[in-house]
Amino acid sequence: MKKEYIFSEINNLKGVGPQLSKYLKKKKIEKIKDIILNLPYSDTDRSKIYKLKELEVGKIQTIKVLVKKLNFPRISNLPNKILCEDETGKIEIIYFNSREGYLRKLFPLNEFVIISGKINYFKKKYQMTNPDYVTSLENQEYVARNIPKYNLIKGINEKKYRYISEQVIGDLPKIDDWLDINFIKANRLIHWNECIKRLHTSKEGKDNRSKSFRRIVFDELCANFLTLSESRKRIRINKSPKIFTEKNSELIKKNLPFFLTNDQEKVLKEINLDLLSDKRMFRIIQGDVGSGKTIVSVLSILNVIKSGYQCALMSPTEILAKQHYSLIKKIFKNENFEIEFLSGKTEYKSRKVILTNLTNGKIKLLIGTHALFQKKINFQKLGLVVIDEQHKFGVKQRSDLAKKGSNECDVLLMSATPIPRTMMMSLYGDMDISKITQKPAKRKKIITLSKPEKKINELWPFIKKQILNDNQVFWVCPLIKESAFLDYSSAKKKFEIINNKFPNKVGLIHGALKNDEKNEILKKFLLKKISILVTTTVIEVGIDFPNANLIVIENANKFGLAQLHQLRGRVGRGEKQGTCILLFKEGLSKNAVKRIKVLKESNDGFFIADEDLKLRGFGDLIGFQQSGIKSFKFADPVIHEDLFKLAEQYVQSVSGYINKGKYSFLLKLFDRAEIINTIDL
Repeated sequence: MKKEYIFSEINNLKGVGPQLSKYLKKKKIEKIKDIILNLPYSDTDRSKIYKLKELEVGKIQTIKVLVKKLNFPRISNLPNKILCEDETGKIEIIYFNSREGYLRKLFPLNEFVIISGKINYFKKKYQMTNPDYVTSLENQEYVARNIPKYNLIKGINEKKYRYISEQVIGDLPKIDDWLDINFIKANRLIHWNECIKRLHTSKEGKDNRSKSFRRIVFDELCANFLTLSESRKRIRINKSPKIFTEKNSELIKKNLPFFLTNDQEKVLKEINLDLLSDKRMFRIIQGDVGSGKTIVSVLSILNVIKSGYQCALMSPTEILAKQHYSLIKKIFKNENFEIEFLSGKTEYKSRKVILTNLTNGKIKLLIGTHALFQKKINFQKLGLVVIDEQHKFGVKQRSDLAKKGSNECDVLLMSATPIPRTMMMSLYGDMDISKITQKPAKRKKIITLSKPEKKINELWPFIKKQILNDNQVFWVCPLIKESAFLDYSSAKKKFEIINNKFPNKVGLIHGALKNDEKNEILKKFLLKKISILVTTTVIEVGIDFPNANLIVIENANKFGLAQLHQLRGRVGRGEKQGTCILLFKEGLSKNAVKRIKVLKESNDGFFIADEDLKLRGFGDLIGFQQSGIKSFKFADPVIHEDLFKLAEQYVQSVSGYINKGKYSFLLKLFDRAEIINTIDL
């Protein structure tokens, strides 16, 4: 059997009809490879053969017994009973609604059988009702073993799925390993075929430190790094160097109300070198909240415009895009070029004028939302794309952005989500990475306090003082409305309470509101028409309110560290002192206590991200799912940190040329081949 079998549809399998195929697809099992990668979460140990005197009620156990008597009552609804025994005792096997002929075949009189199921005790007799397995001594090995258990969905019988899985694993074709045998031995891995069989037939499938599990983790990471490596080669195409002098940005810097940090200067130089080179720039600036990524991008935009090109700056929300527009207009007030704003709400007449002036090159900088990259929008000579809060983009999307301006377009992405290096390289290995860790000199460290919720009344005088001092307040709740199942604070309920205390000074915003409603409330808050904004986590990223200096976060113990840090970063963005108050219910877990302690002791987002990774694992760290590359199915950056490094090093050693014959199977197995094929050279 050829390896192409692994990528065939599941309906090619024996026993998989249209209905079962439909149910399996709900579980995202569409091809045979999906069954291979759907590992057991646990197993049932049926390997030991118990004597009847050793049986334990309520447990699943396997027995070897002699069939002594079959009792088939003539009255309907009464159970069929099969009496069995061994040298230590007797047991009744009970069946409901089973045909006599079937049971006589299953339990041949005066012959030994192997039975496995849950043990009951009724009327001083051991019983087993509708056992899971019954077989002859010749097939003992099929029953007396570790039986894998899979996460299933309604409509899929456990036995049926296991039959399909065993069929697939039993028919697994021999695959020529893409890893050298010496590399496998040196790094204590095992052959791919052996790995898959072990994962489905032993306890190794649920042990993320076992040799088998480590091998499949390494393969997944290799596929990921190979994809990033290939993407990097394909997008690093030749282009014309941008021609500019750094004097342009120096004039702007002199007029800024602050000095750039050393990190900002360093990153700006890295970007300038990219712009001046003959290879397309594809760079991400990773900086903590409030580190000053935006001004670095603005100075880069200036250099590109002075080179005779157009630029585009995209933000995830309209209000943030408008903030960028207002800020950049002020910074470039003495520059003689046109800057415009575009969003999905731009009126038709204005949009038509903008599109015309964009096509003829009159507009040099276009700022807006995702509307910037609609097919109808054409630039005359696009030289730089800047994406703020870029974490919604995966490998394929990043490639598509680069194509918007043909080969001459450089791409600069910005992320305010601090990510540890291990994760950073696995997500953005196709890009050059610049890091800003320093905060502006005048930016004060945010004071972080914690307080039990029962002392909430102590906050009202403090909030009143903030309002009297012309400061604004965020009040964050985890839920929109009250829940019967979760003992969390709701934004709607809290809004009512706070509005009673501070009438006409409170606004409410949450994810269920329409965009127009959200924007209107945010606008009021920005214009200081309201002093307190009760909200859910919708304000986590993408909004800058320099007058907001206090944030209260309810049920803080329920949030991840990275999320709390992002929320905290909404305040203290001006020169005034920012304060974050974490409210929590009593009886915190040890983990929750550690998270709050880390946040109180540090304002360093990169340190916090590392701690978050250790405490909560992969997932809560980033708080989003890459749309271009799916979240890892097996790899865990904490448990498998060594494998992340090993896979990265391995791919670097072979990245000069990806042998499609050697690695095509691996890339296809983890759905990376399609991504690579859609990235244009």
